[in-house]
Amino acid sequence: MNRNLKLKDKSVFLVLLILTILGLVPFMWMISTSFKSTGSLMAIPIEWIPKEATFASYVKIFTQLPFARSLLNSTIVSVASTLLTITSSSLAAFVFAKFDFKYKNILFTLFLASMMIPIQVTGIPIFIILMKLGLINSYLGVIIPTVFNVFAIFLLRQYMKNISNDFIEAAYMDGASFFQVYWKIVMPMSIVPVTTLLVINFMGYWNDYFWPLIVLTNQDLMTLPVLLSRLNTQYTTEVNTLMAGSLVSMIPILVLYSFAQKYFIRGIQEGGIK
Repeated sequence: MNRNLKLKDKSVFLVLLILTILGLVPFMWMISTSFKSTGSLMAIPIEWIPKEATFASYVKIFTQLPFARSLLNSTIVSVASTLLTITSSSLAAFVFAKFDFKYKNILFTLFLASMMIPIQVTGIPIFIILMKLGLINSYLGVIIPTVFNVFAIFLLRQYMKNISNDFIEAAYMDGASFFQVYWKIVMPMSIVPVTTLLVINFMGYWNDYFWPLIVLTNQDLMTLPVLLSRLNTQYTTEVNTLMAGSLVSMIPILVLYSFAQKYFIRGIQEGGIK
């Protein structure tokens, strides 16, 4: 019996190892391509280790493209959108989890139903509203629509429902206001799902292409995904430059995930259980 279990464990490990290697192949190809010259891109067989490695692609993205400016734009949009999403969603989740009011369940059901509507459908009315407000081609035009995030509200509500009401009632008895209870009691006790949402939303906003492409037409305001897409034209694609830019754009996400990894994994596990 023990021998069969050990054999099964080894088989599972081998399968996972193979899947991991297969998953890393595209990433290794990206790294290899970013160091290739234009002439060796189409070499057959593929040069996994470039014979003549060059940093020309990395130099090009910072000297011939407004890459640094786009990096700053993506940082501003992603950080502001993430903070706005976390703030608005946590407040809404706190109300849905701990307060009773008329039509509460119906309203929350409507919130959940809106998750089934794709952004391509709501994009036109949102764009028209932003245009009427004069927010097209501005940071606010990209950031403001992120105030409504149903998934974040749902995840935080499920977690906050399990926070004991005794903590909240004790805080009210001590004279705490609504926002003091929210900031000093509920938010610290919800650090795990909040951190999980922080990582998920930051990654989503950092890699978002559809909405910045529609709202931002000024090159000085372009985010990284929009700028990198311009390297892929109808007649040619600068693959090495595109791979270099993509790798550099991954660094902020990797840094954020390395710091929030512990809370992120706990949040996924506990969210699945709840």
